[in-house]
Amino acid sequence: MLQSRLHSLSLVYRGKVRDTYAVGSDRLLIITTDRLSAFDVVMNEPIPGKGHVLNALSNFWFERLAHVVPNHLTAIAPEAVVAADEVDQVRGRAVVAMRLKPLPIEAVVRGYLIGSGWSDYQSTGRVCGIELPPAMKLASRLPEPIFTPAIKAELGVHDQNIPFEEACRMLGAELAREVRATALALYQEAFSYAQSRGILIADTKFEFGLDSAGVLRLMDEVLTPDSSRFWPQDQYRPGESPPSFDKQFVRDWLQAQPWNKSPPAPTLPPEVIERTARKYREALGRLADTIHA
Repeated sequence: MLQSRLHSLSLVYRGKVRDTYAVGSDRLLIITTDRLSAFDVVMNEPIPGKGHVLNALSNFWFERLAHVVPNHLTAIAPEAVVAADEVDQVRGRAVVAMRLKPLPIEAVVRGYLIGSGWSDYQSTGRVCGIELPPAMKLASRLPEPIFTPAIKAELGVHDQNIPFEEACRMLGAELAREVRATALALYQEAFSYAQSRGILIADTKFEFGLDSAGVLRLMDEVLTPDSSRFWPQDQYRPGESPPSFDKQFVRDWLQAQPWNKSPPAPTLPPEVIERTARKYREALGRLADTIHA
């Protein structure tokens, strides 16, 4: 499903991957589509089964990490809030969530030196202002995981890394410290579990919101191939960029095309679509003991 089309609920927001509808004044129906974005551009073709995989994996992590921080899930079945002719659009790919006040930052945690963190380190020896040891290699494991917040960008624009001091100014120091401690605790617990399944979580981003009582809750998606870098532990080598269980294969293919990374995106060939879908299914199977057809 490239895009949901519900007539029984009002559309609140259509993001890169998720479509969000209002369920009364205090709940949201969040549908995970099969859309895929790369370089902040949504591809024209869906990745079959991707929405089901992301939804299942997020729900797995929400349940597994609920003792660390409460989340946005309710016990309401998505099928119960839509019309009968819309059930197929939500089955297996949607949740009914609390409507929260989202925090205006991405809570990024990095355990390895890769991506924009590697670029920052090469030019400054730091990542988001955090001093790191000299002479580290690409994909090196950091001495300890670091919290590197980012400002959420509009659709089609890259998120912007900010120092922790800026997060304190935006959220208030007490809430910023709570977000940092919670994000690091989530990462540490998830990393240990994933490592036992042969996967290294190189980095990830969490999103948080406040409920009506001011309680911090985990929201959106959590520890999926879209929000994280998952590496196969047996193929990890410092100094090299490991293969990953995500859309890296799509990024690599796009990099080889004569494309300026602006819409419209090139047409993805069938083999790229299938290989990407297979990577997502493998991540779910390894982490959640689920082989997703």
